[in-house]
Amino acid sequence: MTDLPLLSLVIWLPIIGGMIVLAAHKASDNFVRWMSLAISVLVFLVSIPLYTLFDTATHEMQFTETASWIPTFNISYALGVDGISMPLILLTTFFTIIVVIAGWEVIKTRVALYMASFLIMEGMMNGVFAALDGVLFYVFWEAMLVPMFLIIGIWGGADRIYATIKFFLYTFLGSVLLLITLIYLYFQVGSFSILAFQDVQIGMTAQILIFLAMLLAFAVKVPMWPVHTWLPDAHVQAPTGGSIILAAIMLKLGAYGFVRFMLPITPDASQELDWLVITLSLIAIVYISFVAIVQEDMKKLIAYSSIAHMGFATLGFFLIYGILENTGSTQGAALGIEGGLVQLISHGFISGAMFYCIGIMYDRMHSRRISDYGGVVNTMPVFAAFFVLFAMANTGLPGTSGFVGEFMVILSAFKSNFWIAFLASTTLIFGAAYTLWLIKRVIFGEVANDNVAALKDVNKREILILSVLAFFVLALGVYPDPLVEVMHSSVDHLVQQAVTSKL
Repeated sequence: MTDLPLLSLVIWLPIIGGMIVLAAHKASDNFVRWMSLAISVLVFLVSIPLYTLFDTATHEMQFTETASWIPTFNISYALGVDGISMPLILLTTFFTIIVVIAGWEVIKTRVALYMASFLIMEGMMNGVFAALDGVLFYVFWEAMLVPMFLIIGIWGGADRIYATIKFFLYTFLGSVLLLITLIYLYFQVGSFSILAFQDVQIGMTAQILIFLAMLLAFAVKVPMWPVHTWLPDAHVQAPTGGSIILAAIMLKLGAYGFVRFMLPITPDASQELDWLVITLSLIAIVYISFVAIVQEDMKKLIAYSSIAHMGFATLGFFLIYGILENTGSTQGAALGIEGGLVQLISHGFISGAMFYCIGIMYDRMHSRRISDYGGVVNTMPVFAAFFVLFAMANTGLPGTSGFVGEFMVILSAFKSNFWIAFLASTTLIFGAAYTLWLIKRVIFGEVANDNVAALKDVNKREILILSVLAFFVLALGVYPDPLVEVMHSSVDHLVQQAVTSKL
């Protein structure tokens, strides 16, 4: 362990760095880009000790920092991470480097504001994952919407204003319910400590109301059916960097709320209403996969695919009670939750890579319509190899990270209910259907038109990003233990919290 305030550093270094980048807007664009890259790399290097010094033997919060913030209301600047939140912070610091490099030559206007928005948003998202105080969590949760609002609203497509307003309204509605819930819990506990929220005794009616409010708040962010409709619009209108961060990090924030708040704070309501989350998750997996199949826009297809894959994560979290009912023990429940968490990390790498690939094609053709492509492998063979790899990982191909999380969740689902496992397994078929059809129409076949014939293959910068993403997709697929090991103690503790009645 270290005496350095690592969590404060990964939160405030990018925020202050972003402000410095913003202040340097009159400098040359190249200077701004290099400065942004240096800051993002520095933050990533600072975040690495969170993994290397992490004690996997305990579920206790680590790297904790506490200071009184607003003593009148017992609000603290309290930070800490466990095996659930720490990997998500590393994912955030890693992908900020990716989006800075991805926007290097693509973004030509207001470069300083663009780079600063991502750096500031990085600090806010790290703050959400590290916050141990409800108010601090809420402040970071809300504040990160502003830079994303700017990214879509300024550098987005033709309908960017519609997409940003829709994105804001959906997330704001969920946030209001979250705020009301936090205030109620404050009056029960006497502070906004999230760990104290997890220990407080709450009656069944209150638990159900809190559960439903938090479900709506976090389901919007995941997003789950039927509050998912903002995501395809946001993805289609967002620039490539915005889509990457949306898919790789922001969707994980809602799922994180499920395991940090809902299961430990409302265990009895979670058990009573687990069918609701499981049903919504299965609808996301099955129905949204059908919606993905008929998409003609590549970004929309991958956006819907993301909703379906995130359904796997939420499904894994709530299998615990079915397993308890069927087997009389919680053995296997940890597998489902760990599978859901692995799915979050894996989906970050795969969806981030898929959106980056689509961004590469869009930069060259200025079209995302599938029908405008065909035979890309003939003109972009290196790109095609990467695209096929990531697409196959998206289908859950064994040997890639996409397989690990889904396999763990399906394995756990069999202990809960055969039909849940059966329906969840269909995503492997549907996912293969829409992904292979996408590959066939875009990558293979004869060169479709002169625009495709004029395409140039990926450059060194693009190969570097794609290679790094491919490394993690394959490494997690072949050897996921380093990721699962850091989660194990925290997930075991979460399972105990989720099955311990508060009535």
